[in-house]
Amino acid sequence: MSKIADGNYTAVIYTLIKEKQYNDVIEIISNMSDNNRNTRPGLSLLAYCYYYTDDFQNASTIYEQLAALWPQETDYKLQHAQSLYSAGRYEDALRAANGITTSGYENKVRKLTAAIRYGMEDIAGARSLLETNSGLNDDPDTDINYGCLLYKESRYEEALQKFLNAQTMLGYRPHLSYSVALCYYKLKDFTSSLKHIGDIIDRGIREHPELGIGMTTEGIEVRSVGNTLTLHESALVEAFNLKAAIQFEKNDIDSAREAMTDMPPRWEEELDSVTLHNQALCSMDMSPTQGFHKLQFLMQQSTYPQETLQNLMILYCKHGYHDLASDVISTYSPVKDKYLSNYIREFVDAVIAQQSSPDEAYRKLDNMANKLVDSLRKATRSVQESREARDDKRAKSALLDYENTLEKFIPVTMAQAKIYWDLENYAQAETIFYKSVEFCNENDTWRLHVAHVLFMQEKFKEAIAFYEPIVKKNYNNILSVSAIVLANLCVSHIMTAQNEEAEELMRKIEKEEERLYYQEPEKKVFHLCIVNLVIGTLYCSKGNYEFGISRVIKSLEPYNKKLGMDTWFYAKRCMLSLIENMTKHIIVMRDSFYNECLVFLNQCEFHGKEVATMPDEEESTGKKELNNVTCEARLLKSLILRQLEY
Repeated sequence: MSKIADGNYTAVIYTLIKEKQYNDVIEIISNMSDNNRNTRPGLSLLAYCYYYTDDFQNASTIYEQLAALWPQETDYKLQHAQSLYSAGRYEDALRAANGITTSGYENKVRKLTAAIRYGMEDIAGARSLLETNSGLNDDPDTDINYGCLLYKESRYEEALQKFLNAQTMLGYRPHLSYSVALCYYKLKDFTSSLKHIGDIIDRGIREHPELGIGMTTEGIEVRSVGNTLTLHESALVEAFNLKAAIQFEKNDIDSAREAMTDMPPRWEEELDSVTLHNQALCSMDMSPTQGFHKLQFLMQQSTYPQETLQNLMILYCKHGYHDLASDVISTYSPVKDKYLSNYIREFVDAVIAQQSSPDEAYRKLDNMANKLVDSLRKATRSVQESREARDDKRAKSALLDYENTLEKFIPVTMAQAKIYWDLENYAQAETIFYKSVEFCNENDTWRLHVAHVLFMQEKFKEAIAFYEPIVKKNYNNILSVSAIVLANLCVSHIMTAQNEEAEELMRKIEKEEERLYYQEPEKKVFHLCIVNLVIGTLYCSKGNYEFGISRVIKSLEPYNKKLGMDTWFYAKRCMLSLIENMTKHIIVMRDSFYNECLVFLNQCEFHGKEVATMPDEEESTGKKELNNVTCEARLLKSLILRQLEY
């Protein structure tokens, strides 16, 4: 920043504050001499700017200093307590607020104390203070405060009405609109929630183009907008986080990631805890290491989203890090009762127990399943009775209870089936799934896993009945379907002599991949590659190497896009199986077939110089230069040539 002439500091500083350039003001005041900075105006302006850049820690320190130097100014004491509250230091904030006894400040102190109690999860204390403070029925603040309390008590329908009443009185307010969207989200009314989120985003784009909404998604490099007052007042961060949560819950991870990148750009160190948490969840399928790192970082902070602990433990279990999940439970034992429901504690305990005692794990999961089945039946009866009584409100509430209970029941059933899946007892896993058919028959996740179990038992006709509806449901966006689902469906069609259906499905996948290549040339898609690899592996396992290897070769074309660590792993397995059977003189192939194999390996050798064959942390030969596809392709080629010599 250019040097400011003497006598112009006041005009420059207040102009910058008017333009909300708080960081520039902080820089100017911080660079002043101690005599100028440590004055009442200097400290007051510095604290104000720290507060409005969300640096509540520094703001509380300066306001504490001001309150000590000028004890007669009660506003400094109030701002000190407010800054401590905003920084999440609730105990310190409560002590500071209780120390304010100046006449005329009772109402402000009571509201702040209620907010602090709310932050401390002391809902009864907050309600008591609000009831003491309430007196006006048409006060929008009263409706908002009670709406927050009702939300904390999981009374979302009542909370929604309070927020809507306040909205009627106040008109559009970004944070109030966000509160309405949040209630709709909790009520599973995603359409209404997204409508209010859309309003916040549309207004943000129109009124604040300087915030760079959507620029990152478009690939435009932009600088951080910082944690400005404008960003805070727009509620855009909260809106995009909620939009990502909705898409994530709908299992549309790509849209969830897009919502996160549409957010106004900030440096990673400027991100709030909720954004960092959601970024971690959205990155788990692409970069689990990075996702775990972010969640672990959050757990080391003084405040973090209450879902962080349960998500970290569940993800550890999902990725097979059961020891780390146990360590997290031990380390955070003092807060686990606060942040973890009984359901999560019991579920994680059972999943961890599976590693040492599958029988004990199954028993724990079975107890959970029985309780949830009882709850589902009660909810079903409640829905039926409400509909018969034509009580729409009660029926809606009962249906929401049913859906929430079903969301808990399905993972328990999956975990039970997984115990037998890991033991390769697929028949017993199928039995467990069919026990839950009464409640889960319409659930795509349940149907998908049933299809997998049937496929592994080579019940291909039955598997088609479960795979096909899932694929048809997403036929116009077929690349959104998991590649292994498409591969298994193709194999099932082939094994039941429905080759035309398999070919049609593969043509559809190929057409969609070509369209995607045209739109995004740099994007790698492996759906058709995996389908061909699975089919090729199947035929090789049945002894039909000529057709099987031809599918494997086709799967890696074009090599610059499809040749990778995982795809090479499955391709070389088929080649090694072929070479093994050639060595044993079990099979004899045409010369032209061997030439095709050699051409294939030549291509892999050419394109595989930079493609590793195992992760660096697993490479144990001490010869990293040999850890690539080129070296392995040469070795396979030499083995085939040696067989041809004999």
